[in-house]
Amino acid sequence: MIFIGRFLKFLTSFLLAALVAGLGVAATFAIKWGRELPDYRELDNLTRSLGAETKIYARDNTPLGSLIPKVGDQAISRTIVNLNEISPFMVAALVSNEDRRFFEHYGLDPYGLGRQFQRIARGDSVQGGSTLTNQLIKNTLLLEEYQQSRAPDRKFKEWILSVQVERSFTKEEILQNYLNAIYWGDGGPVELYGIYSAAQAYFRTTPKNLTLAQSAYLTVLVPSAGRYFNYQAMRPLMRVLLTRMVEDRWITQAQMDAAWKENLQPRGWKVTYDAAGNVRSAQLVDRTQKELKAVTTTRAPHFMGQVENELIRRFGREKVYGSGGLRVYTTLDPRVQNAVETASREASGLPPGATLAATILDPYTGEVLGMIGQKLRGSEPPAAWNNAAQGQRQIGSTIKPLLYTTALSTGLDQSHREEDRPISFPCTGCRNGVYAPQNFEGATTYRDMTIREALDRSLNLVTVRLADRIGLQTFFGKIRELGLQTNDGTGLAAALGAVETTPVKMAAAYAPFVNGGLYRAPRYLSKVTTARGEILYDASSEALRPARVWTPQVAWLGLDMIRGVVNDLSERQGGLASRARFGDWPVGGKTGTSNGPKDFWFVGTTPLYTGSVWVGRQQGGEMPIYYYSGYVNAPIWRRMMELAHAGQPLRQFSEPPGIQYVDAPDQQFLPGVKMAVLDPRYRDAANTDLQADAPPPVQYRESDYTPGSSDARTVMVSLDRVTNRLATEFTPPENIVERRVEIEALPAYAPDPSPTPLKDEQADPAALKAARSQGGAPQAAPAATPGSPAPTPP
Repeated sequence: MIFIGRFLKFLTSFLLAALVAGLGVAATFAIKWGRELPDYRELDNLTRSLGAETKIYARDNTPLGSLIPKVGDQAISRTIVNLNEISPFMVAALVSNEDRRFFEHYGLDPYGLGRQFQRIARGDSVQGGSTLTNQLIKNTLLLEEYQQSRAPDRKFKEWILSVQVERSFTKEEILQNYLNAIYWGDGGPVELYGIYSAAQAYFRTTPKNLTLAQSAYLTVLVPSAGRYFNYQAMRPLMRVLLTRMVEDRWITQAQMDAAWKENLQPRGWKVTYDAAGNVRSAQLVDRTQKELKAVTTTRAPHFMGQVENELIRRFGREKVYGSGGLRVYTTLDPRVQNAVETASREASGLPPGATLAATILDPYTGEVLGMIGQKLRGSEPPAAWNNAAQGQRQIGSTIKPLLYTTALSTGLDQSHREEDRPISFPCTGCRNGVYAPQNFEGATTYRDMTIREALDRSLNLVTVRLADRIGLQTFFGKIRELGLQTNDGTGLAAALGAVETTPVKMAAAYAPFVNGGLYRAPRYLSKVTTARGEILYDASSEALRPARVWTPQVAWLGLDMIRGVVNDLSERQGGLASRARFGDWPVGGKTGTSNGPKDFWFVGTTPLYTGSVWVGRQQGGEMPIYYYSGYVNAPIWRRMMELAHAGQPLRQFSEPPGIQYVDAPDQQFLPGVKMAVLDPRYRDAANTDLQADAPPPVQYRESDYTPGSSDARTVMVSLDRVTNRLATEFTPPENIVERRVEIEALPAYAPDPSPTPLKDEQADPAALKAARSQGGAPQAAPAATPGSPAPTPP
C-alpha cells in the first residue's frame, strides 16, 4: 500500500509537472504568435482599399475612366457597397448557410469547435466549423499566411483576431466587410470579389435588387465557386439552404415556394423548369457571359493603356492595384482627342485591310493631348493593341528632315548641292556586296541639286550622299538624342528610314523644329495623388530639363525645310505633302513610306501642335503600290489638325534672331522660294562636329555674336564648361566661361541641385614621415583653394 501511495503521488506530481511544462510551452508560442498578429483595426481600411479604384481624369478634370484593382498580377472586380445596399435575402441566406449562430457568438462558435473535436476523436476529416468572422479574417488580415499554408500558428492567430474584431466591430460591420471581401469565382479578365461583382457577373443586377432565389444561388457558390459549371448539382443545395432559412425564420414557407419556382437564369446558362420548379434541362451555352471588364473606360482606351503603363513604371503594381485609390490627372485634352477620333472615323481612303494610328502632342511641353491606336469604325470598340505607342514600324522618309537638319548643324546650308545620280556603296551582306539605293520608282534627274529641292522631292540618292558626307555616327548620335533607337548594322539605309519607332515618338522627334531645338520625352501624367489627397507626382513642380538637340537657329532652318515640303510645290508639281495644308495656319511636315510599301506616314507641326499619322496593316505585309502617304496620311493629319485648331487664335512660328532669307537657286525648279540661312554673325549656331566614330555627348556653344542693348531676350551667364550648366561656388575658375543664352532657355542650364564639393587635399606622406621622425605631431596640409595647384613635396 505504501508503494502504491508513493507511486500515485509520483504520478500526480509527474502529470502536474507535464501540465505546467505544456502550459509553459503553449504560453511561449502564444506570446510569440501574439507578437506577429496584424492590427485588427486595419480590417475596415483593408477591405475598402482593396476595392478602391484608381480614377483617371483628363486635363479639364472630366473623368476618363478607372483602373480595376489587382491582387498580384490578377485583376479583380471588387466594388465596395454598404450593408443597406444589399438585399436582406442575401444577408439572411449567407448567415443561414455559413454561420447560423452568427448573432450569438463572439467570433468563436463553441458548438462548432466541439463538433470538430468530436470528428478528430473519431478520426474523421475536419469540415466546416469556421464562423463568418473567422472566414473574414482568413480572407483579409491573414490572406497571405493562408496562401503560404502556415498551419500551426495561423489558426491561433485567426481565433485571437476574431475575438478582437468581435469586440471592436458591430455584427453589421462584420457582415458588410465579409460580403465585400469574399471570393465569388472567375470573371474572365478579372477575379470576382465581393457581392457587387457577383451580382453583376451572374445576374447583371445590383446587390440591392437580388431576389431570394438569386441570393440562394450566390450563397451556394461561396464554399466552391466551381459549382457554377454544374447547375443540376446546385439545385438540391439551394433547396437545403431555403429550408434552413424557413427553419431559422428568415423567410416564410410561401416565400420559399415562390423562390423555388422562380425562372432563375444565371448568366451563360439556359435552364427550363416544370411547374413545380424542378429542372427539366440545363445547358451551359456561353460561360463568357458572366465575364466582367478588366478596365472601366469611358474615353480614349489607348491613351488610358499608356497611363496605366506609366503608373506601374513610376509607382509599381502594388501601389496602383494593391492599395488602389489613386487619383490620376492626365495630359489628355478632350477637344483634341475628339479631333483625332473624328479624323479616324472619317478616314475613308485607307488601303484594303489597313488600320491607322494618330497622335497630337504639345511641342513645348511634350504632353500627349490626343491618341488613337487603331482605326475607329462607328461605335465599335477598337482593338486593344495601341499602334500609336506600341507599334514599332519603319518610318521611311519621315527621317529625312532629321538628317538634313543635322547636316545644316554641321555648317551646310539649304543651297548645298548633291548629285542625283546612281551610286553604290560596299556592303557586307547586301546583294552582290553593294548597297545601291534608288529613288522612288527609279526616277532620276541626273543633275546636281540643292538639298532644299531634294527634300521637297524626297530623293533617296541625294539623301544617301548627304548621309555619307556628314557620316552615319554624326547622324546616329543626333537621332538618339531625339529619342529614336538606331541599329548601326542598317548602314546608310537608316538615312532612308530603315529605323523603327512609334507615332508618338516621331511626333516628339519633330517637336524641336517648332520649340527652338529642345527635345522632351512624351508625357501622359500631370498629377497623381492618393484618394486622401497626398501628392505622389506633380509635373509642375518637377525640374524637367529638356535636352538641347539643336540651337534655335538650326531648328528654324529645319522647320523652314519641312515647311517647304508642304508649300514649295503644288500637288500637280509633285508636292508630296501639299494635302496637309489647312486654313491660314502655317504647316511643316514630311511624308514617309517604307519598302513594300508596308507603312505610310505623315509627321508634321503647326505653331500650336505637333502630330503624326501612321497607316498600315496590323500584322504587317505589303499594300497596293498605287497608294502613297501623301494621298492617304496627309488628309487624315489635316482633318485632325483643323478640328484641333478650330476656335484657336491664329499663330505664327516664332523665329529666333540670326536668320536671313535668300532666293533659292534654280528658280525654274523652286519658283519664288526663299530659303532661310544663318546670319553670318551667328556663325557658331551651326555647332555639330562631324564624327568619324561613335561621338561623345556634344557640348553646345553659344553664339559669340553680341546683340545690341535692345535685345531683351538674352542674358550673359557663367557656365561650367565641363557640365555645360550654370557655374556654382564649387566650379573651378579655369572651368568658368561666359556665354550668352536666351532667357527662356535658362531652365535647361540649371545647376546640379546636389553638387559635390571639392575634396580637401591630403597631407603629403613624406612630410608626415619627417614630422614623426622629429617627434612632432603631424599637421594636415591646408585645404586647397579651388583652382590652386596641389602642394608639392619639399
